[in-house]
Amino acid sequence: MRFKAIVPFIIVLFSAGSNSQNIPVHKTKKQIVVDGSLSDWETPFLGPFVVHNSGEKATQNTFISLSWNEENFFIAYNCTDSKIIGTSQKKDSQIFYTDDLIEIFIDPDGDGKNYIEVGVNAFSTNYDLLLKCISPACGGWKTATEFDIKGMETVSKINPEGYTVEIKIPFSSLEKIKNGHFEKPKTGAKWKANAFRIDYGNTIEYLALQPYKTLKFGFHQPAEFAVFEFVE
Repeated sequence: MRFKAIVPFIIVLFSAGSNSQNIPVHKTKKQIVVDGSLSDWETPFLGPFVVHNSGEKATQNTFISLSWNEENFFIAYNCTDSKIIGTSQKKDSQIFYTDDLIEIFIDPDGDGKNYIEVGVNAFSTNYDLLLKCISPACGGWKTATEFDIKGMETVSKINPEGYTVEIKIPFSSLEKIKNGHFEKPKTGAKWKANAFRIDYGNTIEYLALQPYKTLKFGFHQPAEFAVFEFVE
């Protein structure tokens, strides 16, 4: 695969097997246009993603870059994919059951309550969920499917190597989540979060930027989310 040919900027590799390393979210002064091309990204790309509950090497590579400014949180994915599965669907379709897609979960305080999940497939279809509770201690699985992140933008672009995705999430929308503790970050702020990919290729794989220590299946394990640190 000619991965370097479609990513003409620095890729920083890190040990995905380490669960103690903070993941940097780099501040940018450059205006990022959400068009799926990645042409205006200057912050490092991290990866590759690994199998989420074992840390094993993935069949196909996934890299991510995280950035922020005073108004928005930006996320970019670059996914190698030799067999893209999915279609363009209406917003908030349950594409996680059927389509190749990327996901990000953000739970600033890591308490497993009132955190968000965003998913985007290779055809720019997105969904956003508010996870009010996932533990029996707070009443069991409760999601708000009618929840919308106002001003969120997501664009995907298919290329010869796979697909790319860009996401913009306004902090102003997150701050309105009741009991979510999504305070607008300052330099040095730390949020619990993790990034994922579901690859429905020849071999179905559930991948994560940072793997979990437990062998339990499933992405929804907020206690084991990574630490995203907002840096200059």
